[in-house]
Amino acid sequence: MRIIDTHIHVWDFDRAEYPWLNGDTSILKRTWHIREIEEERKELGISNGILVQASCNLDDTALMLDVARETAWIDGVVCWLPLMDTAQTGQLLEGQFLKEKYFKGVRHLIHDEENPEWLLQPAVLESLALLAAHHIPYDVVGVLPAHIDTVLKVAEKIPTLRMVFDHLNAPPIPTHERFGVWGDKIKAAAHNKNFFAKISGLGTASGNFQGRTAEDIKPYVEFVLEHFGTERCLCGGDWPVSMLANSYTNTWKTTCSIISDLLPEAEAATVFSTTANQFYNLQLQ
Repeated sequence: MRIIDTHIHVWDFDRAEYPWLNGDTSILKRTWHIREIEEERKELGISNGILVQASCNLDDTALMLDVARETAWIDGVVCWLPLMDTAQTGQLLEGQFLKEKYFKGVRHLIHDEENPEWLLQPAVLESLALLAAHHIPYDVVGVLPAHIDTVLKVAEKIPTLRMVFDHLNAPPIPTHERFGVWGDKIKAAAHNKNFFAKISGLGTASGNFQGRTAEDIKPYVEFVLEHFGTERCLCGGDWPVSMLANSYTNTWKTTCSIISDLLPEAEAATVFSTTANQFYNLQLQ
């Protein structure tokens, strides 16, 4: 069975700045190279991967594109674009990114923005409309219910924009709530066929992740599978952020065990690869 890891990070302090890591004292405060997971990837059977932006600058995007070109199993990059500057975004799209074979999506670290409605600024909406016009999907890295409210409004204004909730927009795993405000809002989003759900980052979602088990995570995966369907769910490992809670191998073993418990093999295959292939337009055969 093909497995596409739709959420992998790399960063290099010699190539780009990562403001969110300023003052960080965890294992994340170092350069992380894609080769570090090569042996585990092979043993797990991860056949393809997508790199996802780790900083809001073009240096990070350039790094990821270089890594993609040098790494045979990486098939796409979710890049950063200056969405606040629609003219520059348009110029970069036309002059560079639309010609780039690894350019498969865009993300901005909205969870680091003070305003949870950052995406609703006029210039940002104009830039998102450019993405929609070129059939480029957008990764939503939200952590608050307000972030879901925001992208619901974005969807009303740009109905053709496809969006995916990275890490399921931080479900209430630490409190074991079933499923509260998060569930109500995620369910509302699921009614829109252009919203997708990325089963990723759940080992570290919302903090308090020490000792988190598959049984802690499973109800929330089951919830999104029920409401989005397998054709709108995909999986990611969130390495190396996931290392805060577990190894790359154990993170994926947890995900695979949950999906296998919840779905027959054919439907599991959709979640592990088919949806990702279609959402990110990977064109894998």
